[in-house]
Amino acid sequence: MVRHAVLQLAPEKGQVKKNLARLEAALAELAEDAPEVVVLPEAFPTGYFLQGGVRELALAVEALGERLDAIRRRVWEGPLDLVIGFYEKDEREGAYYNAAAYFELGGRGLLHLHRKVFLPTYGVFDEERYLSRGHAVRAFDTRFGRAAILICEDFWHSITSTLAALDGAEVIYVPSASPARGFFGPRPANVERWRELAKSVAAEHGLYVVLASLVGSEAGKGMSGGSLVASPEGRILAEAPVFEEAALVVDLDFDRIPPVRYDNPMLADLKSGLPLLFNDLKRVVEAL
Repeated sequence: MVRHAVLQLAPEKGQVKKNLARLEAALAELAEDAPEVVVLPEAFPTGYFLQGGVRELALAVEALGERLDAIRRRVWEGPLDLVIGFYEKDEREGAYYNAAAYFELGGRGLLHLHRKVFLPTYGVFDEERYLSRGHAVRAFDTRFGRAAILICEDFWHSITSTLAALDGAEVIYVPSASPARGFFGPRPANVERWRELAKSVAAEHGLYVVLASLVGSEAGKGMSGGSLVASPEGRILAEAPVFEEAALVVDLDFDRIPPVRYDNPMLADLKSGLPLLFNDLKRVVEAL
């Protein structure tokens, strides 16, 4: 079992120091539960709707890692794995990204950096105006197993989770910032959509999905929350309320994955059948 804590928090826009102090307090509160992996939402250090403020507030991943490890040393005993979404400043390229990092704090440091591929430019979103696109979806090894990270809209495209699963991912971490929209029931429609997507992806590929979603009000928009963990069988193991700060503490049993994939060999069938479709895939891509 690997104990995970999903922190559904409400950052203050542009207040990096305050938001990291809020994280420090949350980690101190979690110490008794002793999670081994903590997962935070998209753009947590700054808030999501920065627009032109990205250039002033984006963080280099190395500097962020140093600040997070300093927090760990103050409130935590031993190593801690942490997934966090943030706006990244790449000084070598002179570019800015909506990124998420997996740190093994107190150990090997940065294990993986994912840059958001699908930057929404519809409705209330205007990411591609201020940010560069990522160009990769890759799984990576942690001390607990193989993982992948997708950020918000990345997860809404089935090809990304399929790539992660084919690359060996046993868990997909999804930092998200999703404004509430579509009120047709007890929860916003986007929260219901996240639930169905998480269950479907988890069941199709026989892996865990861990969604960490922002809450709070930003630019007059209510961030929905509704963080969750879905099992390899496609069941919701734990779910946070909407519009409220919350901490989900869930044990993930990676030993469940092989028997689930044996009983429902969709991923194995995909690995066998995908080469048969390469010619059509190439044809479609070349026609774009």
